[in-house]
Amino acid sequence: MALKLTLKPSEKFVINGAVVQNADRRTTLVIQNKASILRERDIMLPEQANTPMRRIYFAVMMLYLDDKAQRQYYDEFVQRMTEFMNAIQSPDALAQCVTIIQHVHDKLYYKALTACRKLYAFEEARLNYVAPELSDRAEHN
Repeated sequence: MALKLTLKPSEKFVINGAVVQNADRRTTLVIQNKASILRERDIMLPEQANTPMRRIYFAVMMLYLDDKAQRQYYDEFVQRMTEFMNAIQSPDALAQCVTIIQHVHDKLYYKALTACRKLYAFEEARLNYVAPELSDRAEHN
């Protein structure tokens, strides 16, 4: 099944580890085969992995993008997920963690990333943490 990717002007994305930037017009690409693709908004820089769930997200993202370092990032994922699950008690959050683990086990890394993002609000509420991109939006509104 083909993936249709519509890009905004100058939007960046990663495809199989290569960073690609769209030109000055809206563009639609159709990816015909399996590839590791992340849009700019889904890419996390190492310095943004500053909470437990964001560290898990970063490890999963690197599993998705970096085939050469699979063992390293898988070990990081297991360690971080174990720590996170030992620190929380919410049945819903724990169930979401199990979903993430299952997706990683099945190598469905994009689905695992989506599931990780669902736990950001849970984590933020407990850490009283506001992500920089969220605080930037609040200041502009």
